[in-house]
Amino acid sequence: MKRSLSVLVIIFVAATMGAFAQSGGERTVEESYLQESLETMIIREQAYADSKDMKLVALQYIRQAIDEGRMNQDIARALEFLATETTSTIIRAGGVGRVLNNYPDVRREAALLLGEFKTVAAKDALLKVALSDNEPMVIAAAMRSLGKVGMNDNDDVTQAIAFIVNRFDILMPDNSLAFESLVALELLAKAQGGLKDTAAIRAIMRIADGSYITPVRQKARNLLNDLRTASNSSGK
Repeated sequence: MKRSLSVLVIIFVAATMGAFAQSGGERTVEESYLQESLETMIIREQAYADSKDMKLVALQYIRQAIDEGRMNQDIARALEFLATETTSTIIRAGGVGRVLNNYPDVRREAALLLGEFKTVAAKDALLKVALSDNEPMVIAAAMRSLGKVGMNDNDDVTQAIAFIVNRFDILMPDNSLAFESLVALELLAKAQGGLKDTAAIRAIMRIADGSYITPVRQKARNLLNDLRTASNSSGK
């Protein structure tokens, strides 16, 4: 009942904000700050709500906020929660039954949006998703975002990606996941001026010679060639 009341309050506040925005006119600094604070509060409450629909609305608001340049730590924390919810907080029917908060599409979208936050906290959350989630599409999204974040201290990210590639290659090769791992490694190579992690190179080679569709294998071969060419150029 308390959660339902909170949701009703959020909807009312959101409607009020929308009406204010449509009324036109200039806003003072205080009004702009109040609107952003209300937006962040609404996003946070929706993200932590039990309802999947509310979580999806929160993701829509977050994407809009990112597109319009309103990014802050509270929004990042909401995304971190949504991306890691099943691995950090599991809600079961009757305490022992099926998982009630298992929403792979929510986790996937949250992982993709986290790639817009170039912070250590975002990287750590994405690593947790990539290594702990059990849905290939969520893991693939986390790897792509790790590439966008562009951090690879002590090769922690490339080591994780290589581990994931090898694990799925042995158990159940997945074309989409393999492709996204290549995209992530390509982005990291551009951000870091190349790849020096031998585990990552071996993972790319494994995809290039593995049981994947031709476009995926070809991307792996192209990436190996690009890395070799870049290495030769930097050595001159």
